[in-house]
Parts: sequence; structure tokens; C-alpha cells
Amino acid sequence: MTALARWCLRRRLVVILLWLAAFTGTAVAAGMAGSAYSSDYAVPGTESGQAGALLAKAFPDRAGDTDTIVWHTGAGTGGVRATAVRTTMTRTLAEVARLPGVAAVQSPYGPAGARQISHDGHTAYAAVTFRASPDDLSPAQAGAVVRTARAAAGDGLQVEVGGSGAALTQAPQERLPELIGLAAAAVVLFLAFGSLAATLLPIVTALAAVGTAAAGISLLGHAMTVADFAPMLGMLIGLGVGIDYALFIVTRHRKGLRAGLTVQESAVRAVAVSGRAVVFAGATVCIALLGMLTLRLGFLNGVALAASLTVVLTVAASVTLLPALLGLIGTRALGRRERRRLAAEGPRPDRRSGPAVRWAGFVARRPKLLGAVAAAVMVTLALPTLGLRLGTSDQGNDPATSTTRKAYDLLADGFGPGFNGPLTLVGSLDGATDRLAFDKLPGTLRHTPGVAQVSGPEFDGGRATGVITVVPDSAPQSERTSDLVDRLRGTVLPAAADGTTLRVRVGGVTAGYDDFAAVIVGKLPLFMGVVIGLGSVLLLLAFRSVGIPVKAALMNLAAVAASFGIVVAVFQWGWGSEALGLGSAGPIEPFLPVIMVSVLFGLSMDYQVFLVSRMYEEWRRTGDNRRAVRVGLAETSRVINSAAVIMIAVFAAFVLSGDRIIAMFGIGLASAVALDAFVLRTLLVPALMHLLGGANWWLPAWLDRRLPHLSIEPPPEPAAALPADDRPRVAV
Repeated sequence: MTALARWCLRRRLVVILLWLAAFTGTAVAAGMAGSAYSSDYAVPGTESGQAGALLAKAFPDRAGDTDTIVWHTGAGTGGVRATAVRTTMTRTLAEVARLPGVAAVQSPYGPAGARQISHDGHTAYAAVTFRASPDDLSPAQAGAVVRTARAAAGDGLQVEVGGSGAALTQAPQERLPELIGLAAAAVVLFLAFGSLAATLLPIVTALAAVGTAAAGISLLGHAMTVADFAPMLGMLIGLGVGIDYALFIVTRHRKGLRAGLTVQESAVRAVAVSGRAVVFAGATVCIALLGMLTLRLGFLNGVALAASLTVVLTVAASVTLLPALLGLIGTRALGRRERRRLAAEGPRPDRRSGPAVRWAGFVARRPKLLGAVAAAVMVTLALPTLGLRLGTSDQGNDPATSTTRKAYDLLADGFGPGFNGPLTLVGSLDGATDRLAFDKLPGTLRHTPGVAQVSGPEFDGGRATGVITVVPDSAPQSERTSDLVDRLRGTVLPAAADGTTLRVRVGGVTAGYDDFAAVIVGKLPLFMGVVIGLGSVLLLLAFRSVGIPVKAALMNLAAVAASFGIVVAVFQWGWGSEALGLGSAGPIEPFLPVIMVSVLFGLSMDYQVFLVSRMYEEWRRTGDNRRAVRVGLAETSRVINSAAVIMIAVFAAFVLSGDRIIAMFGIGLASAVALDAFVLRTLLVPALMHLLGGANWWLPAWLDRRLPHLSIEPPPEPAAALPADDRPRVAV
């Protein structure tokens, strides 16, 4: 690491140009190739996935995306059949049918359109079929449909548009969250450093890494399945960890300058000491993220690699680009007042005083009380996690002002709550007996509890595949709809197929998300075991202790549980979700726990490494556990808290993205970092370490002999080369 830092400082212009070339090259390549992200989160091999595959094969004309134009007239009017309304909407639908990308428009005013008008006659809808699939649909084409349809509104006529195409016109704000997060980070950095040049360094470093990673993720989408939320998730993680990693190194560098070291000596030492901890912390984040590969789910593999690529590039930028920039700005890493004081008074040791030292002493005197308070806070916040329900999040959870949410509500009010999430029953038919049984199935379904409406059956050209559409009497997100799926699969369909070879598969939105949730829950123990196990092994090798990795695993689980409790309260229970513009309450996305556990375990391990590294260094020097914990907490708390505030600001800003999934990540990660930094690492961890005493550092002799040595600390330098007051320390 020392040799790398020296090379980057000597060849700083070369390093800067290499990073500029990497960013420009990947950005140009990504721009030429275009994006190829996927919004298909289906799990191959599940019953709903098989139903979808059969449906696509038997009815290829349904492959295009279908949106819905909904119009409604108020009470006291002639309804949607009134001449004026009919004339207006017929003209509008004709205009929509002529728009580029539109394959067909099915009007309720046609011969077979009566079922598209509600019983009260005040709500109607038209199905708009695009030529392209949802992943390939152009936002411009979808936007033209939305604008044309909504232009018909007026004089008591409300017109809204729902569907995945319309959702493209409400795409997340891709720049606002980043700008707000960066502005907040800049304020915190300036308050911490008092130097504009030092403030800009972590931000420039993070932007270089994240920008290159974003272009790389776009290219990755052409080689494998990458979820459409992966770029913003990567940016969220990259900005947070990138600024934090650079903060640790810049803080160490500034300390070296104040101690009288030259710019080159100080920067080399900063990278050699704090840079090692950054590399170790980044490795733990990547291990946690790559743990998602154990689930063997296509789109999660893409998310894992995309996020890991971002973290790798932020670490690389921190140990290469950052030292080059440190050499470029020279002593301006210190503020003017600090430079004048250094010139007038010379170097002086950093004094151990201030709130951090007093807090460390307070924790040392009251470990039982403070530990109990911290544990009570974490347990209380984790309680809502017990009610976590995984399921579908649809346009009924969009903000109340969006056209997709209004269209969803109009359809639910006019045609029943289950209309927005029909179940699709796809039958594989082999012979006349199967076809006869399938023909009788709608009659059975109409008498099944939970079913509001049944249509079909429809058959393909060879009558080898049949389709029946079932509209539940409950909303897609309702547990009653999930119960209906289980009832159909468990009793109704097997009984209907008794004595035949008929196989009927249940598909649809609710069935798909229920299947996905079942797969995730089934694989979660293996996933958690891999992530916790590998992270614990790294800590065991680094700190030569059994207690440190065990405590880290427990603290990480506590942070995950408490942050999930907050996510459940906001998104599932709806506490403040509408006020924040995040839509109505609804279940949690099935893939959210896996991704959040990966990210949170990695981020939590960061603070564990930076805090315990300093304690471990002091323990090895003095053998005094009480002093080691007190000194480690006092000397790292300020920079860890500053880093946490920056990460919280970056994560929380993504709540403004307008995307429910990204907002879940933002709130979950921001709350987890806040609890980790201000409750766990400043209260519970030091309190437990005071109570455990020397047992913190216990390792059986036989295990110590067999374990390889993995040191976060750099090789010791000759004492004469160092000021007496500035021994190397891993975390600052």
C-alpha cells in the first residue's frame, strides 16, 4: 500500500488522467450501447413463472405491453354513455390508436365492449396495446399516449392512464437526490475540515468512482440481467461509502500535516494506515453483496455484481486518485487558520479532549446502564419487523397525485378491488378429457370463496393451452388474495383435474410475488449463513479474537432488525408515507430483505473495522482493555459520526427519488447507519466491551497457531522517523 501511495503521488497527473480516461471511455461506450435493464423480477421454475411462459408461448400476440385509459364522470351526469362523453373519448381513442408504437386500442364503445363499463355507468376503460414489451417500450411513446388521453379531460370528465407504460412517464428523479445528498455531504465536510479544498476531495473521488461504475453497470446490462433499480442503488451505495472512505484518509492526512510531516510523507502514511482499513472494509462490503449469488436468482446476480463493482471502484479511487489529489492541493488540505498556526507555532500533538473524550469516559463509568438503554432502543425499533409481510407493491401504492394511482383507484371503485390484479389460470390440455374438464372449470371457480368474476376459457390455435381469468374480490396486496391463490392451488384445481391429466397453473401479479417470497424465505438461512460466516472469518483473522466477530454479527443483526422495523412502520403500516410522497401503505417487496441485508451487513462492518481497529492497536500496545476501549472510542467517534452523518444525508436524499423501491432502500439504509453509528458503536459496543474485559481479545492458543495472519495495520516504521505523538493508528 505504501509503494502504491508513493507512486500515485509521484505520478499524480498520470493517475488523474487515467481516471479521466476510464470515466470518459466507459461513459461513451455506455452512451453508444444504450441501456438494457430489466423490470422482470420473475423467478424461473415457480408455478407462476411456468404459467407466464406457457401464456407467452401460446398467445404471442399478448407479448406487448398493455396500458389502460380510464375515464370517469361524476354523479348527476349522464355517465360515460352520454353522447358528449362518448364522442370525446371515441375521438381521443382514435388519436391514441394512430400514435407511434401503439398496436391496438380496445374501446368500450365497440360491439364487445360492454364489460369495460362499470355497473353504475360512470367509469369505463380502454386497453391500449403497445407493439413493444415493457422492457423495450420507449418512454416517449408512452408519454405521447398519456398526454393525448389526459387532454380529453374537462367538463366533469376525468381521464387517467395506468400501466407500466404510463409509469415510465413518472420515472424517478435521477439527479435531484444525488445533488441534495452531495450538498449535505459538502456542508458536513466543510464543517469538519474548514477547508474548501479538503471538502471537495472526498466528493470528487466518490463522483469519479460512481460515474465510472454507473457507465459500467449500463454495459453490464448487455451481458446479463440487471434490474432497473440497480443503477440508482449502486449510486446510493457508492456515494455513501465513497465519500466516507475518502473522509477517513483525508482526516488521517490532515493529522499528519498538523504533526509536521511533509505533504508526501503525510499522504503516504494516510494511505498506508487508513487506506488498509478502507480496503478491508470495502472487501467486507463486497463479500456481503456477493452473498446474493448464493440465491441463484438471475436479476439479483446482476444487482450483486453492479453494487460490488461500484464499491470496488470507490475503494480503488480512495487509494489511487485520492493520494494524487492530495499531492495536487498540497497544504491546502488544512484551512487557512490551521496553516497560519502551523507556520507560527510549529507542529503540535492532537490533544485528547472535547466531547468525544468525555463521552468515552462516561461510557466507561456507566457501561451497564448505557448498554441496557441502547439494547432497549434497538429491541423497541425492531418489534415491527415481526409483522413484516412480503408481497406485491403496485400502482395502488403510487403517490395520490399520480395518474397511475388515480387510474388504479378508479378501476378499483368501478370494477372491484381485485380488478387491478387478476389471476391467470393456464391449463396444459392433452386430449378431449382435459378440455372438457377445463371447460367446466369456470363454473366451479364462480362458486369459490374469494372469486368476484371469471372470464374464459380461451384457447390457442391448437387447443393445447387454455386460459381462464379470475378476478378476486380483494385487492392484489390483500392477504385474502394470497389465501385465494393457496386455495386454488391446494384444493380447487386438483379436485377439478381429478381423473384427468389436466395441469392448471396459477399466475398473475399476486401469485408471482407470493412465489418469489416463498423462494426468498426458503433460501434466506443459507444466504444469512454465508454473509455472516464470511464476515466473521475476516474479523477473526484481522483481530485474532473470538468475541469481536461474534459481537459484530450480533450488532449487525440488531441494526438490520431495527432498520426493517422502521421500513415496516413507514411503508407497510403507512406511518408518514403519504406525507413523504411515497404513496399508500402496502407490503414490502420480496427482494428487499435480501438486498438490504447484504448492504447493511457490509456497511455495519465498516464502522466495526474502524472502531475496533483503534481499540485493538491500543490493546496490543498496553494490554489494558479499559484504556483500549476508552481511547478507541474517543479517537474514532468524531470521524465515524461525521462519516455517518454524510452517509445518512446521502441515503435519506434518495427518498426524494419518487421511486418506492429506492425510497425503501434510502430510509432503511439511513436509519440503519444512524442506529449503527449513534447507538451501537457509541453505546452498546463499547459498553459490552467494558463489561467483557480481557475476554474481548480471547483466542484459543491452538486456533491462534493455525490461523493465517491478516493485518490491517502497516508494518511499523522506525521510531526516529515518526513524531512521538503520532504513532500509526488504523482508524482515525
